[in-house]
Amino acid sequence: MTGAAAITAAIEAANADGRPALVPFITAGYPDRQEFAQHLQVLSGCGDVVEVGVPFTDPLADGVTIQRSSEAALKAGVSLDWILTTLQQSAADRAAPVILMSYLNPLLAMGYEQLAERCIAAGVAGFIVPDLPWEESAPLRAALEPRGLALVQLVSPVTTADRMKMLCEASAGFVYAVTVTGVTGGNKPVNESAILDYLDRVRSVSPIPVCAGFGIREASQVEQIGLHAEGVIVGSALVEVLEQGGDARAFLQSLGGKQHD
Repeated sequence: MTGAAAITAAIEAANADGRPALVPFITAGYPDRQEFAQHLQVLSGCGDVVEVGVPFTDPLADGVTIQRSSEAALKAGVSLDWILTTLQQSAADRAAPVILMSYLNPLLAMGYEQLAERCIAAGVAGFIVPDLPWEESAPLRAALEPRGLALVQLVSPVTTADRMKMLCEASAGFVYAVTVTGVTGGNKPVNESAILDYLDRVRSVSPIPVCAGFGIREASQVEQIGLHAEGVIVGSALVEVLEQGGDARAFLQSLGGKQHD
């Protein structure tokens, strides 16, 4: 099974169990480089797909929590090379597909062909690249698609109907439906009727699962949004739990994550 197919299959398996898929996000190497592999193991046991953030100095989509975690990770020496090495060393311990969320510069710096080969070795299933427009994505796709790696496309409430349809048909693994016109981690309501109507529009044109993200931090939100999307992405709220030394497993299971004995 390719990486893209594994992502879709994991989301569909969660739906078959009667729940929306849960996609937890963690900034690589934060809050502690030494505990990163251990955190990944926990997240992959509770989540259906795990999103790993590659820290970057100038993020355009991240709110203050993710910015704070990225700055600390960079100061601790976390790099794309270190992330891929750590993922390769810990691949056998993970129960869920891993997808990298990265801005474009670190990927360009490594080189797309080397990047794709190292992702295969590390068990990475795909990418989310917020600052890469579809119209400029051909070189990266040329490295990812022959190896079955997903390039997830993002849509937002202000995406036009024609472009939304195009991006949904072009996406692989799932479609990332941003729920706010802003950055991650805000306190804007994400389960109001206008947002739910928007998610229904995305689903109506998407041939693959839709996962909603930005501002989701409560079980009631997961439950309601799960009626309008196949999955939910939880980032800033989980990063805050980790940086406060909280129990990530308990938090994710409180949101409806996979349960274990």
